[in-house]
Formats: sequence, structure tokens, C-alpha cells
Amino acid sequence: MNATADRLRLILGDQLNASHSWFQHTDPQTIYVIAEMQQETAYVKHHVQKVCAFFAAMTQFATALESAGHRVMHLTLDDTKPFERIDDLLNHLIAEHHITHFEYQLPDEYRLRSTLERYCLSLSISSQVYESEHFFLSETQIEKEFKPNHHHRMEPFYRKMRKRFNILMEEGEPVAGKWNFDSANQNKLKPSEFDSVPTPLLFANDVTDILKRLERHNVSMIGQANNQLLWPVNRQQANELLVFFCRYCLPLFGKFQDAMTCKLDDMLTQKEWSLFHSRLSFALNAKILSPMKVIDAAITEFNQRQDAIDIAQIEGFVRQILGWREFVRGIYWRNMPDYQNLNKLEASRSLPSWFWTGKTKMNCMHHAIQQSLDFAYAHHIQRLMTTGNFCLLTGIKPDEVDEWYLGIYIDAIEWVEMPNTRGMSQFADGGIVASKAYAASGNYVNKMSDYCSDCHYNVKQITEPKACPLNALYWHFMHTHIEQFNNNPRTRMVYANWNKKSEEQQQVILDKAKLLLLEIEGL
Repeated sequence: MNATADRLRLILGDQLNASHSWFQHTDPQTIYVIAEMQQETAYVKHHVQKVCAFFAAMTQFATALESAGHRVMHLTLDDTKPFERIDDLLNHLIAEHHITHFEYQLPDEYRLRSTLERYCLSLSISSQVYESEHFFLSETQIEKEFKPNHHHRMEPFYRKMRKRFNILMEEGEPVAGKWNFDSANQNKLKPSEFDSVPTPLLFANDVTDILKRLERHNVSMIGQANNQLLWPVNRQQANELLVFFCRYCLPLFGKFQDAMTCKLDDMLTQKEWSLFHSRLSFALNAKILSPMKVIDAAITEFNQRQDAIDIAQIEGFVRQILGWREFVRGIYWRNMPDYQNLNKLEASRSLPSWFWTGKTKMNCMHHAIQQSLDFAYAHHIQRLMTTGNFCLLTGIKPDEVDEWYLGIYIDAIEWVEMPNTRGMSQFADGGIVASKAYAASGNYVNKMSDYCSDCHYNVKQITEPKACPLNALYWHFMHTHIEQFNNNPRTRMVYANWNKKSEEQQQVILDKAKLLLLEIEGL
């Protein structure tokens, strides 16, 4: 590589979009820098598979750009060790290569966006910022669609997006005459249906060198490490996984997208963690795949195989990407930085230590956490209605919940994690994201899974010694926050049932919950 260049372009680890306009033409006077930074491994304690996946994907992307004729500087932790911050590295590269112009794409975390904005103000050379060219909505469109500190609802936003981008529409109306088939997406997976679950497509990316590098630099991480990384780390693999999902998972995706099970695996196969889910979220959030490409592929499969894929399956999938994914991004950017400090329910309890080990007698929590530690993945209901519900009911500090979710999941980047966690899951935003707190007793877990049948606790009991902790904790939560939720039409029936209990019955339940909270480390 020549010593000098006119322009330096920074590519972050979640900006691996080969279709970006930057790459339409090669320019020998432009250097692209892709850098592993210690600061990005340390702002929370990440899952080892998450760090390996990002570092491996960055390596693959750098190689692809070089093959396409671009000048690329791929720097590992070994190369960037002398530089504590990204600013220090950039200053060094600008001086070393006599750069006269600096460019970057808008980061999708407020922390990094603020850092680079301040950095550019300090430069004596010119700079320019670009959009990532990945999402459906531009930054300007987000400002028009979302208001700060405003109670937004996903359903009308989702319908507007369907119309705007003409997705699953016929002559201005939704395909099949209905916008949302969520009611058909809430089925429990029965033993008779186990054989329909496909064995997941896994990759075997060698990350031995990355693991050694992480150990060499004393990077503190969580989770199960393996020299062979199962996640897709380049476009070819991501496209293979997309094809696999459309062919083998989409036909039953919607029907079982909320289901959970612990009775499916055997000595030869592990399918409980994947079920019918696409597992494309890492490839999407790293921008290896575009959301439009994913939706187009799924709809094409639906159109070609309507005998095997009904509307409820494809609509449920489209809703997650076109609706929810774009919705939470809008919420994040229109409410930061204040959003990260919201704690409307004044939750103040510390996260139990067993969130880092999975060692709990609650079978639902054990499986959701252990799966997360093993695979850096759990599907949305495990996150929202299992681990998230427990944190909500027990009043865990939102900062600690955010940190756990942001660290443990391979697809967790703050723009998508925080509104899902602090908003949808913990109601810490007071209803900016959700119209109610998603609190549930053990009955919900029993309805959507087979966890309860093998549990130490009895899901049918409330106050007995081995009663499911979620039951008393649920009533305690609803009682504690009666002022916030009593007038909400969606919880009116809950309080009507609570009020049917005598004061003595209520007190026994509340006392049981208080004991559980005192003994939270031993649950």
C-alpha cells in the first residue's frame, strides 16, 4: 500500500454493507480502515461468540473489498493496542498517510455517533458523513415519523410501512384482506410436531486465531466459546442461511414463532434453540444482508409455495423486519440520549448472579439463560416473556438489564437492544414503546412451552412452598404499580380479578412475593 492517500474512510464492525455507494468505484487515493478496538470489546462484557462473529465478519469484509480492488487497512487488536480510543487511531492514520479528507458512515449507537461527531469538529482537515444505506427509513424520514418522548404504537407504523414500500399489498389493500395475523402466531409446539422442526444450518468458521488474540489481550467475556463459529460471517453464508430459512423454516415460522421447548433435543441434534427462526439477525444487524433482500426472498418463496406457506407465516416474518425493526430504530434515535436513563417504574434491584451461569431452579429461566450462554441467541419470546418478564416482575435496575442483553446476544447493538429491553420488556420508558407492561405469571410460560412440566416449582400454585415464583411476583408487581396501570384498558380485568380476592388472600400473596425477592439469589 502506498504511504500516502487523499481520503480515509472508516468502516465500523456493524457496517459491512457491500452494496453501499462507497464501493461502486475503486479509488487508489482512498483508504478504507476496518479496525478491531479494545474499547469496543469492553464497554459491556460481551459474549465470546459475539466478539468472534464481528471480528471474523470484519476480516471477511476486508478481504472481499481488497479482492474488489479497494485499498483496505484491516487492523487487529495487535495492531491497535497502542491506541486507547478510536480518535487516537484515526489521528495516527491521518498523519501517517497525509490524509486530507476523512469520511465515515453514521454509527448506529449514540455513543459512537457522538464520539465521531466530536472528533470531526476537532479535525483540521475536511470531513463528511454518510448514511449506512441499509434501513428502509432514512435519518430524515425518522425525524418525520417519530416524535421525542411520545407514545408511539407499532401497528399503525407497520401498516404505513407496508403501504409506503408496497409490501404484501394488492391494489392498496393488504394481501388476504388483513394486516396482522399475530393471533395465528401463538401456538405451543406439541410432541407430535417435533419432527417438523428442521435441524439448523450451522457453519464452521475457524476462529482459533481470534480466540487466541482475545486471550492475549485479556478481553473479559461471557458464554461458551468454540473454535468453530456456527454463525454466518460473510454474504455467501448469510445468503445460504436465508435460502435455508425460506425453504425449511418459513412454512411453520409464524405458527410457532412464540413457542418454547426443552424436550426436543437428543444425543445427536440440538434444535430447541433454533426451532423455525431465521437466525439472520446478526447478518442483518452487521449489515451483511439488507432487510429488503431478506423480505424479497421470503415473499418470493411465499408466492411460489402458497400450498405450503400461508399468509400468517410470511406476514409474521415481514412484521418483524419491516415493522418492529424499523420501529425500534426510530424510537431509539428520536429519544436518545435521555432514553438510556429512563426508569419510570423506579426499579432498583440488582440482577441475580445466576443470570451469568443459568444455575436456577426455575426451569424456564434456566433454559433461556443457558441457551443464551451456549449460543449467544434466544428468540424474542424467550427474551421478552422469560428473562425479561422475570426482570420486570422483580424490579431489576434497567441499566443492569440493558447491560446483560447488550452483552449476551450476538445480534445486540444498542439501537435495537435498548428499546426492546428498557422499553418493551421493562416498561422503564413509561409506555413510549408499549401500551402496557408485558408482565405475566407462570401461566403464560406454561401456555407457550413445556418448561413447567419438569420444573422444581409448581406452576399451578401461588403461595405454597414450591409454588412457581412468577405467580406471586406477578401479583406483587401489579399491586405495587396499581397507580400506573389501573386505568389502562388492557389491565383493567387483571385488577378486577385481584380485587375479587379478600384482603387476607392478597396479603398472603404479597408476603410470599416479598420472601421470594429476599431470596432471589436462591430461586
